[in-house]
Amino acid sequence: MSFSLQLSHAAPASVESPLLAIVLSQDLSLDDALRAVDVPLAGAMQRSIARRDFRGGRDETMLFVGGETGAQRVLLVGRGSAPLTRAVARRAAAIAARQAGKLGTGAMHIVLAGADADAIEGLALGAAAGSWAYPDLQTQPPEKDRRARLTAVTVIGADTEAVRAGFAAGVAVSAGQAIAKRLGMMPGNVCTPETFVEVGREIATRHGMHMTVLGRAEMEQEQMGSFLCVAQGTPEEPRLVALEYRGGAPDQQPVVLIGKGLCFDTGGISIKPAPEMEWMKFDMSGAGGVMGAMEAIGQLKLPINVVGIIGSTTNMPSGTAVKPGDVVRASNGKTIEIINTDAEGRLVLADLLVFAKRFHPAIAIDAATLTGAIVIGLGANAVGVFGPDKAAVDEVLAAGAAAGEPGWPLPLWDEYKEQIKSDVADLKNTGGRAAGSITAALFLQEFVDGYPWVHLDIAGTAYSQTDLGWIPKGPTGTPVGTFVEIVRARARR
Repeated sequence: MSFSLQLSHAAPASVESPLLAIVLSQDLSLDDALRAVDVPLAGAMQRSIARRDFRGGRDETMLFVGGETGAQRVLLVGRGSAPLTRAVARRAAAIAARQAGKLGTGAMHIVLAGADADAIEGLALGAAAGSWAYPDLQTQPPEKDRRARLTAVTVIGADTEAVRAGFAAGVAVSAGQAIAKRLGMMPGNVCTPETFVEVGREIATRHGMHMTVLGRAEMEQEQMGSFLCVAQGTPEEPRLVALEYRGGAPDQQPVVLIGKGLCFDTGGISIKPAPEMEWMKFDMSGAGGVMGAMEAIGQLKLPINVVGIIGSTTNMPSGTAVKPGDVVRASNGKTIEIINTDAEGRLVLADLLVFAKRFHPAIAIDAATLTGAIVIGLGANAVGVFGPDKAAVDEVLAAGAAAGEPGWPLPLWDEYKEQIKSDVADLKNTGGRAAGSITAALFLQEFVDGYPWVHLDIAGTAYSQTDLGWIPKGPTGTPVGTFVEIVRARARR
């Protein structure tokens, strides 16, 4: 069932809607337009505010039932006392959308008094996030027992070019996040490496992008022994997919986005414990983020060149699987001793980083659900950000903060390289438990040559194993927002 976002410049009191959501801060100020909404409610909103029944706290809601015309229901949503940002508006709109879904209204309007372009973008993003679902594989209840899904949201905003541009950005990024979330939510027997080819082809066709696909034979010709050793345990065809968006000058160096796409990760011969292994279907979230970002960039028609590269396979134990102690050779000639076959994402990314060099990147940013260590270090609230170039790292941190996908920088000191030295090869694929996220990033750095590079470890942020309130458990859409924000910022230069 399709979902649509619309922008309206109408007065809130004039809209005909099953639900009008009004976002308020803790100062609880109602301007003239919002006070007009309270007239059909006989002042119930203002009385509730005066009595402190509603205080505008973050995620707080209060529902009023209206009449047959105008807004049939009015929902107050608190955004707390924090300064208004895109992320704050996004969260409030997502809370509103989730409430609309529980009520079964099917459609809603949402307004935040004085919203600037950034807040309008956040409202669009949040409405889409709060309404997103993946019911494809579930048997639906009888029609009489169903509540209508939220399929249409109208954002009310000022009649300005800036607001229209902010809304358009919200629509584009939310479309990209929907692609990333859908790919992530698909089980491993539905989302396969070939799925990334199909989705990539759809994006390329919609937006006039050039697409390159490599399979096992082509990767062998490219001598991608690092990537291929992960794929040797599965009969499924591994895929490298590259999408080229050419919105800038022909000679402009592109921003290159790179994503790990492990459609399922058992750990291989170094097999993972059975409990919660089903969550490893999300090990393709970096690749999903690249696909989603390319969709958003295509919709926005940004005047810049961008290349999206993903590498997809599954990591399976079998009689042909790579073993601990094996030595493989990556496409840049470096040899790698396999210590743990569950450190497979970096093996895929190694050859992708070498492949990226042919595009002469202005900057390359990779994203991967790479290490459990980043979850121990940063939890589910921050992306781990790594890179040898401080300016590039700062650029990515600023993009993540603006997109509501905050990151935290970690060091790449030479002292940590001792942990990935090998006795029989150029390096080992893991340096053990200590500083695991750092040694993984240092491993990747060995395959970066001649371009600025930043690595994002999204293992703690790409999906959530609990309901976060504003979105349900499952995929979060990270790192689509960060990727798009980097490209948007560079396009404005």
